[in-house]
Amino acid sequence: MSRRPLFAYAVVALLLLIVLANTLFVVDQRQQAIVVRFGDPVRVIHAPGQGGAGLNVKAPFLEHVIKLDRRNLALEADQEEVIAADQERLVVDAFLRYRISNPLQYYRTLRDDRIAADRLERLVNSALRQVLGSATSTEIISGRRAQLMQQTRLDVERRAAASRLGIQVIDLRIKRADLPAANQAAVYRRMQTSRQQEAARIRAVGEQQKREIIAGADKEVAITLATAQEEGDTTRGQGDAQRTRIFAESFGRDAGFASFYRSMQAYEAGLGQGDTTMVLSPDSAFFRYFERGPSAAGGSRR
Repeated sequence: MSRRPLFAYAVVALLLLIVLANTLFVVDQRQQAIVVRFGDPVRVIHAPGQGGAGLNVKAPFLEHVIKLDRRNLALEADQEEVIAADQERLVVDAFLRYRISNPLQYYRTLRDDRIAADRLERLVNSALRQVLGSATSTEIISGRRAQLMQQTRLDVERRAAASRLGIQVIDLRIKRADLPAANQAAVYRRMQTSRQQEAARIRAVGEQQKREIIAGADKEVAITLATAQEEGDTTRGQGDAQRTRIFAESFGRDAGFASFYRSMQAYEAGLGQGDTTMVLSPDSAFFRYFERGPSAAGGSRR
């Protein structure tokens, strides 16, 4: 066999390989593909909800294949400075998770991943400025953070649908929302002053309540003591009246006993302190009970 037929066969085989290489292509399970003819997309392979993964065929040389990721994608947005409703400046760092839900719309609007990332980043930053600009810095940092993220996600989803980007927004989160370094010291001082004022107010309220409790207790003590004093004086007066009545009855029955009792009272009043000096005659009537005892009362009656 001459070399010319072998060379011809080799050329034909090479041409067949080139044609097959430009005709057959493989779509991975993690991918979806768009077949483009002269710059216009003609069909989609393995789009969400459709099959077609594996070996596929296209028109050689007339069509080419653009493969897109079928999985969930992540976009790390650049830091954005947002002015909150209370005029505080916050540096916000967010990320977006999405998937390509309509490959044809995605290709017609965005063409490639680089343009898509730039377009989505600008869309996310615009939604963050609009939603977070209506909330205070405290709400953004802690108070309503989850609710604000939900509003931002819905806003990004609405804008993406209106722009026909062909994506589905899965989630949007703020990784960090901090004050700019230049403002942190002033904000910390203001927060410290606010907490000190709140502590002073609480202490003042506590001091007022303490005084009210003490005043109430002192009032109760005064009322209790006055009531007890009144009851004691009443009881004591009743006892004195009863004693006087008994003494009066006793004095009326026995004059000698009355004289003796009055002398004992005089002795107690005059000599009870122990430091009284009296200059009297020994036979004075004041001392008659010292010599004769109670019998002196009987002698006086005789």
